[in-house]
Amino acid sequence: MQNLITSLKREYFPIGLIVILALSRLIPHPDNFTPIIAIAIMGSYFFNNINLSYLVVLFSMLIADFFIGFYGHVLFVYLPLFLIILVFFKLSKKINFKNLFIFGFTGSLIFFIISNFGVWLVSGLYEKNINGLIECYFMAIPFFKNTLISTLIFSYLSLIIYKFSNKFFIVKA
Repeated sequence: MQNLITSLKREYFPIGLIVILALSRLIPHPDNFTPIIAIAIMGSYFFNNINLSYLVVLFSMLIADFFIGFYGHVLFVYLPLFLIILVFFKLSKKINFKNLFIFGFTGSLIFFIISNFGVWLVSGLYEKNINGLIECYFMAIPFFKNTLISTLIFSYLSLIIYKFSNKFFIVKA
């Protein structure tokens, strides 16, 4: 029984997370309201393995983008997610209920800055000058609200579920 529980935590949890993440981007939802940034933040906390964290986010994004369709600024969406993983891998031991709000805000801000820079750079929607960049960031503020709210909700929810599951499924190494 103990081996089964250990196997479930080590193998099925990441696979299940990939499926949930991919599906969350495929089902109807408000713009930018997905758990992807929360998982980028929480991945190292869950897995204690930066490579597994990268793979979970990469595969979930690729699966969803395969169905949704790839877009011109895809690099500027994936890049901040990988940067968030790197930053929070270094801080994974400090993730707790008290500081998760600051981490969620920081991760959302990293994503906002880089992804919208990419929109400005490659979309053709804005002039390629400082005014166009400012306009791009200004127009993206409503999306930031959804990003931040979803990141906080999914970060706290995942931490609660993870801690709750550990009380019932204690795994001894």
